[in-house]
Amino acid sequence: MIKKKIILISLIFLLTNCGFSPIYVKNTNANFSIENVIYQGDQELNNFLKTNLNQYKNEKSNRKIFIEARSGYEKIILTKNSSGDVTNYKLLARVTFLIKSTNEKISISEEKIISSIDDKFEETRKERSVKQNFASSISNKLISELIINK
Repeated sequence: MIKKKIILISLIFLLTNCGFSPIYVKNTNANFSIENVIYQGDQELNNFLKTNLNQYKNEKSNRKIFIEARSGYEKIILTKNSSGDVTNYKLLARVTFLIKSTNEKISISEEKIISSIDDKFEETRKERSVKQNFASSISNKLISELIINK
């Protein structure tokens, strides 16, 4: 019994220090500067994207990137109950970035299924939070693409 506990504790200590780090940790090897982004589409999603992409302005970088972003956001009804009230939604965000210097298009989409909440204020807050997470994920994917496509 004591032997099993010792093995279990040693496994926990070994596995917790395995060197895991998230993929989208602040990209420090970004040798470019996102200078100007022209936003079209969903205003709220664009504001979140702008906040996330502004941290990649670098005055010292020689590689300046100009981007045009077209965003779209949909709230699709998936299921309704017997009385006709919506029970599940699918939130879908699509952003197409046009890198002006290379004429390259990068399309990124995110989706999430959420259940309806009786309190509409709370549902709106949850939807806003999901939009913010979408913008963070989309901007991280864009930065990763820009780093890869040097």
